[in-house]
Amino acid sequence: MISYKVIGVMSGTSLDGIDIAHIHFKKQEKWTFSILKAVTIPYSQEMEDSLREAIHFDADQLAEFDTLYTKLLANTIKSFISTHEITKIDAVCSHGHTILHQPENGITYQIGNQEILAALLQQKVVCDFRVQDVELGGQGAPLVPIGDELLFSEYDYCLNLGGFANVSFHEDGKRIAYDICPVNIVLNKYAKQLGFDYDDKGNLAKSGEYLLQLGQELNNLDYYTQQPPKSLGLEWVQEKIFPLLEASQRKQIDVLRTFTEHIAQQIARSFKIRSKILVTGGGAYNEYLLSRIQYYKEVTLVKPSNELLEYKEAVIFGFLGILRLRDEVNCLKSVTGASKNHSSGKIYNLKAN
Repeated sequence: MISYKVIGVMSGTSLDGIDIAHIHFKKQEKWTFSILKAVTIPYSQEMEDSLREAIHFDADQLAEFDTLYTKLLANTIKSFISTHEITKIDAVCSHGHTILHQPENGITYQIGNQEILAALLQQKVVCDFRVQDVELGGQGAPLVPIGDELLFSEYDYCLNLGGFANVSFHEDGKRIAYDICPVNIVLNKYAKQLGFDYDDKGNLAKSGEYLLQLGQELNNLDYYTQQPPKSLGLEWVQEKIFPLLEASQRKQIDVLRTFTEHIAQQIARSFKIRSKILVTGGGAYNEYLLSRIQYYKEVTLVKPSNELLEYKEAVIFGFLGILRLRDEVNCLKSVTGASKNHSSGKIYNLKAN
């Protein structure tokens, strides 16, 4: 039997914080896993603001911020290891945090992936999973589908509702995946304008009114007619979504309702009728959103344990790291559009200080 114990680390565009999971992976006939411990460490308000603004930093500012963030990541992971008295670690497998994602221009940049991470942790580190795929002509995203394929094959679709909604499924002998639309990156912004950190269970949106014209303008955005592989980034939201929402000059509660409906419509379009769908990510707690998806398409939405719901991406980045250490494919050309399947990610071996 093959066995690995790794730490998976993920920070998403919704800026909830740093997700850290200690996971035990085993392989006999197929890969299985168990989450031994998992936590989310929230960002300080200052760090959250910096992560939101970093897209506008110049090259020197971004390099300095990358080092600062890498050190924060190291300290956060070290504290997790110490607090939970973890002794057996084959690798720390970290996504970092996406600042720039423009695959059409050959650019994707995740901070927190500097070599000093291994030295500070005194652990083997696997990180920076997206860059190689973009160099091979791919979108550099989504990367989770190899985990969906090998760990969650009993579902027709795997849907993650985080900063963005992304979906993964098996069709015609290959894995297909893409970003569907923004989710919490927009919903959280409007919830905060109304005085809440997020829209709890979708109750805010439920109380708003649907704005037909705004809904039509959102659904008419070019991205939704593009065929996969395709992916979204903060830049697209800032260029296409926020100006449209702000130009409507309507009540925030009604904009929130309308965008929630937009999400449900776009997600429902992605599924075949009577499908079984695994739903994870913070957006899975938005009961109103889930009910609207089922209004538009007859499907079964399966929410797993809260632990898996919240930490699935950290788990899968841990898994991507294992595949990289084994030099096995962890990035699928059918998903990203790269020129070939490949084993992506940088491996840093610990170095003494």
